Amino acid sequence: MTVPAAATSATARTGARLLVAALEAQGVGMVFGVPGESYLPVLDALHDSGIRFITCRQEGGAAIMAEAQGKLTGRPGICFVTRGPGATNASAGIHIAQQDATPMILFVGQVARDMRQRGAFQEVDYSAVFGSMTKWAFEIDNPARIPELVSRAFRVACQGRPGPVVIALPEDMLAELADVADAAITPTVEAFPDPAAINDLAQRLAAAERPLAILGGSGWTTETAAAFTAFAEAHQIPLAVEFRRQMLVNAMSESYAGDLGFGANPALLARVKQSDLVLLLGGTMGEVPSQGYELLGIPNPGVPLVHVHPGAEELGRVYQAALSIQASPRAFVTAALPTLAHAVPGPRAVWREAARAAYRAWTDDVPANPGPVQMAEVVAALRALPSSAVMCNGAGNYAIWLHRFHRYQAYGTQLAPTSGSMGYGLPAAVGAKLHQPDRTVVALAGDGCFLMHGQEFATAVQHGAAIVAIVIDNGMYGTIRMHQEREFPGRVLGTQLYSPDFAALARAYGGVGFTVEKAGEFQAAFDAAMASGRPALVHVRLDPEAITPTSTLSGIRAKALAGS
Repeated sequence: MTVPAAATSATARTGARLLVAALEAQGVGMVFGVPGESYLPVLDALHDSGIRFITCRQEGGAAIMAEAQGKLTGRPGICFVTRGPGATNASAGIHIAQQDATPMILFVGQVARDMRQRGAFQEVDYSAVFGSMTKWAFEIDNPARIPELVSRAFRVACQGRPGPVVIALPEDMLAELADVADAAITPTVEAFPDPAAINDLAQRLAAAERPLAILGGSGWTTETAAAFTAFAEAHQIPLAVEFRRQMLVNAMSESYAGDLGFGANPALLARVKQSDLVLLLGGTMGEVPSQGYELLGIPNPGVPLVHVHPGAEELGRVYQAALSIQASPRAFVTAALPTLAHAVPGPRAVWREAARAAYRAWTDDVPANPGPVQMAEVVAALRALPSSAVMCNGAGNYAIWLHRFHRYQAYGTQLAPTSGSMGYGLPAAVGAKLHQPDRTVVALAGDGCFLMHGQEFATAVQHGAAIVAIVIDNGMYGTIRMHQEREFPGRVLGTQLYSPDFAALARAYGGVGFTVEKAGEFQAAFDAAMASGRPALVHVRLDPEAITPTSTLSGIRAKALAGS
């Protein structure tokens, strides 16, 4: 390798050391990854830094841990993977970050610069592969530009609608010297709302008798979520949340009306259509919360809609709102509430009380399910946890019990992918526990969901992340089996699963494991798992008939056959 003469000064550093210094300058204290030969110089530079490297078992799990940390902090979670298969394995986490608007940066090793375009070992064009899933995907080919480009990557990941950035690192570039100063930490620049638009909204709000606010998206903070909830309570405005965004509103608030997810409360869906002012704050009302784009009209929503979102590209993309305001949730709440607080509320007590009553009727009591193990026992144990406990889950029908019946009471207590990505819960829990070791962190997973990233239980053991995983085992890909019975009743193929003894697996990894097979066993097993102080797993054997809180497989099949 030829080193430029200008880079041979006493202060010159390798690209790898410049990169690690750039991360330290941005306040990064922890990164996740699977080591690879394509970025060995970075691993060596991390050895001498104050940044903790979390060794993961598969790149998808590492990327999910970084994404979870980005959700919790509002700053980019950082992941390092090797080229080719390492990068493609990590794509699951990138897609989650894109769909969930989570700031995240994935660093990928790349072939040497003089080998590009030859089909070298594990070579991939990362801009082409990740271009549609990221806010920016690029390659650093000059070490002198590392401070500039890493600083810019942090800004891109955080500003507007947050999202992932992918940076490719040619291995020879990482070893090359350059003499360049570090960049300062990148502050996030937020769009603040136009005062005229806020005055317009205040007038609309004062005139509304049946207003409803729907909260979603990212860019929230503990203070922002609490302040908006207090405002809604004072003005008797019902609050709903988009799919898997329950943590934005304290479920104990008298204004909370429920979530717009799969199997949403029919009373809440009717309330959206009955509203005379819908304030959509931070979200986009995508496919799931809009119930397949049928809850609101397109492009005319059919109800007076005010849409507040940090990304200009999202405003008017699907719904033509009566009033569009470009602002992050934090900026909107900071700038707008002093004005909106003076909007004289109309006679809304009955409207708000009815919304709250409908939520309580929908969620207070967990119905009995077929089989000896009752999901009501799981819900009761989770409800008894501290309000700061973080609940993590992936995809599957098991999550319906968590989303419908659990009482989220604080911001930062929910890690769940709006993309519906399986395998998310366990690695997300590891990332959350390593970030905040003093908090209770619980991962809920199905048997199929757990085994997609179950190997990260070993990561929890290795790094001392004392999470508790609850595996709901019904011996199948339950959601797909449910749809299979609806569409092709009795013709079961590909959805049956053979699973290990999950409790024994947890013990084999070095944690503790418990099995629940009968009614009344869950609480004791869960308490023992919590008290162990080690990564723990509770294996819950659920009757396959218990496919949702209100339906059974045989019932779904019978209904489908009767209608055929």
